[in-house]
Amino acid sequence: MINLGTPDSPSEADVKRYLDEFLMDKRVIDINPLMRALLVKGIIVPFRGAKSAKLYQKIWSDENGSPLMYYSRLQKQLLQEHLGDDYTVELAMRYQNPSIELALNNFKLKQVESIRIIPLFPQYSSACAGSIYDKVMEIVKEWPVIPNLSFINSFHNNVLMINAFAENGLNHHPETYDHVLFSFHGLPERHLIKSDSSQHHCLKKQGCCTVMGDHNRFCYSAQCYQTARLIAEKAGIPEEKYTVCFQSRLGKNPWIKPYTGEEIARLANEGKKRLLVFCPAFVADCLETLYEIKEEYQEAFKQLGGEEIKLVESLNDSPKWIASLAQLSTSVTY
Repeated sequence: MINLGTPDSPSEADVKRYLDEFLMDKRVIDINPLMRALLVKGIIVPFRGAKSAKLYQKIWSDENGSPLMYYSRLQKQLLQEHLGDDYTVELAMRYQNPSIELALNNFKLKQVESIRIIPLFPQYSSACAGSIYDKVMEIVKEWPVIPNLSFINSFHNNVLMINAFAENGLNHHPETYDHVLFSFHGLPERHLIKSDSSQHHCLKKQGCCTVMGDHNRFCYSAQCYQTARLIAEKAGIPEEKYTVCFQSRLGKNPWIKPYTGEEIARLANEGKKRLLVFCPAFVADCLETLYEIKEEYQEAFKQLGGEEIKLVESLNDSPKWIASLAQLSTSVTY
C-alpha cells in the first residue's frame, strides 16, 4: 500500500524536506529539470515552507501525529487482519517515511512469491501512481531475483470503494443540503493532454471528460467524473444537485476546471447556504480535506454569506474500504 506521503513532523525543517522531495519529482512538476530546481528550491520551498508548516500544525495530533499517517497505518493493520497469515502487508509513502525501498526490502527478505503494488489513489494520474511505478521499478530492477510483480492502475469504479464513500455521505443526509460538491485534487491541464495518446480528444471540446469512453478511459478527469457519478447514484443524489470540481491549484498555469473555490463562490452567490463536500481522490483524511475543505473553504463560504460546509469523512477505517483493499490485493490482473 503506497500513499503520497507526509512530513515526519510539522516542523518547518521537516515540511521543507518533504516539499523538496515531492515537488522535485519530474512527474509532479513536469518541466525542464533546471527550471524545476530553480522553481522548487529557489521559490516554492523557501517561501511556502513556513506557511505549510503552520497548516500541518493545525491538523497534527499530539497523540496520533499526521492524520494521513495515522489512518494509513490503521488501514495496513486492518487489511493484514482481513487477509490473514498467507499475506504480508507493507505500508510505504512515495515521499519521506516509511520509504518504498524499506517496504520492498522487507518483502525481499521474506522471499515472497509475488508482490502487488496498490497506489492509494482511486483515479490514475502520472503525478501520483505513475511516480510510484517509476520508484518501484527503479528499486527492483537491481534485484537478482524479481518475484511476480503487479500494479493496480486505478480503482475509480470499484464497487466496494464507491459503496464506502456513499455510506459515509448518507450518514450526513445529503437531501438536507442545498448542494453537493465532489471535490477532487487538481492537476495541470497539460497532464491531461499528455495522457491523450491520440492528441485528438483531450480538452478539444467542452465537457470532454464528463462521459467516459475508450478514448479517455485513462484520463484522470474522466475517472473523477465517473467516480462522482457512481457515488451520487449509490447515495441517491440527483444529477442536478451535485457538481464535480478540483482543488489545490498551484501556480498560474491552467489546471483542471472548475476550481472548487470558484464553485463555492458561485453557489454562495446563488444563495446556497449549506454544502456537503465529498473528496473521493483521498482514501484517508489529510491536509487537503481537514484544512483546505473544512477550514479554508468554510471560512470563504461564510464570508460570502453561506452558513456551513460539511466535509464527508474519507474512507479511513471503513469496513467496506478495507474489503475493497482486500479485493484489490487478491484479484487477478492481466
